Amino acid sequence: MKEYPFVLSRRKFIQNASMAAIAAPFIIGCSSKTSKPSNRLNHACIGVGGMGWADLQKFKEHPNVQIVAICDVDADYLKKASEALPDARTYTDWRELLKKEGDRIDSVNVTVPDHNHFPIAYQSIRKGKHVYCQKPMCHDVTEVRLLTEAAVKAGVITQLGTQLASRQGDRIAVQLIKNGAIGKVKHAYLCSNRPGAVENYRLKGPRPPQGEEVPANLNWDLWTGTAPMRPYAPEIYHPMKWRAWQDFGTGWSGDIGCHIFDAVWKGLGLKPPNSVIAEVQKSWQESPERRSDNWPQGDHITWMFSGTELTDSNVLPLEWFDGEFYPPQDVMNLYQDDEYPAESAMLTGTEGALLIPHGGTPVLLPAEKFKDYRVPEFEAGNHYHNFVVACLGGPKTESHFAQTGPMTEAILLGTVAIRMPDQLLEWDTINMKFPNNPDSEKYLRRTYRKGWATAGF
Repeated sequence: MKEYPFVLSRRKFIQNASMAAIAAPFIIGCSSKTSKPSNRLNHACIGVGGMGWADLQKFKEHPNVQIVAICDVDADYLKKASEALPDARTYTDWRELLKKEGDRIDSVNVTVPDHNHFPIAYQSIRKGKHVYCQKPMCHDVTEVRLLTEAAVKAGVITQLGTQLASRQGDRIAVQLIKNGAIGKVKHAYLCSNRPGAVENYRLKGPRPPQGEEVPANLNWDLWTGTAPMRPYAPEIYHPMKWRAWQDFGTGWSGDIGCHIFDAVWKGLGLKPPNSVIAEVQKSWQESPERRSDNWPQGDHITWMFSGTELTDSNVLPLEWFDGEFYPPQDVMNLYQDDEYPAESAMLTGTEGALLIPHGGTPVLLPAEKFKDYRVPEFEAGNHYHNFVVACLGGPKTESHFAQTGPMTEAILLGTVAIRMPDQLLEWDTINMKFPNNPDSEKYLRRTYRKGWATAGF
């Protein structure tokens, strides 16, 4: 088993990470440095409840995958997964899994709350394992930079859980943008106003004044992981609503934003943003208790990117709207055939507009102008199975970390802006600083809870 010594000093980390940042995209690792002697992938599932259960099923479906180990901090989830995979070895602590499995596994998927993505994915990469990680890649910007650098250096196969990136709709959208179907792009408007999403994934806070007894099935210490220890409270953390809390999640933009951004980022070939600013829900902004704990239930983030050969000018404004914030009415009016998709991206260009509904088929606008336009065709792909094929020596994945790491950084810069509302943050990506607002840099990386430090954190 080869381990990669990636524990870096802060100075060395910045030097290495900066080189990767400016080489956009990163040096692409299309295939693994680790040779694979057979067509069998021995895989471990870390996190098997909720989305983890869905991920397990997708990997289980592939005929060349053998799931040999499973792990979860919730005994009920682990029991259900074990019944489906009676031959798989079971673990409660992912650290024990990585230590004991050694050369018996080739790959892992990381499907746990955001705040524990980095240590699991990073330590897996150090052991030379291929990694499929749910979005967002990490909780913090600095974690993303270090994980991307580590993955590229190790040459392992990686895939971010932006499943739609492998399907027809997003692949068509990327090609339409690259083909210049709507001319040079002038502006991008992204939104997620899914009915009910705010209530399902967010809370108005604050935390309850005191906790309750931890249920017997849950290892609360392991669930809390890198985050500050908090008293357990039912319903508001595990299993679903952890996304509402700054300790554990990255808000709605950090969650769904990775999906909505993907085709736009790849189609335009965007690089790290030059600046970001956020407008947030006023009731959240005026509540110190909520601002210190929860994400707002609505935000509007604006990034300014350097233009590319596919944009109309040397800068591209890209806006995100969620919760109570919606794209401008004149933008939504461009689509008149039906109700404006609650989750979508709209690109306006010199020759028309492109609507990319989340999970749907892209629409060129105005419809009459593009009625005879020949739209490119793609076969539907399976994001999970593409990862497996890449691990076994096939083509590179659709959402490898060299591709999606810089995108995730940009998205998470938006979460920094949310916590510094109405303040323009100029971004120096090489030095990972906000030159005009150094105060904001405290949100680029967390201090891990004692006993969980890794790679200089």
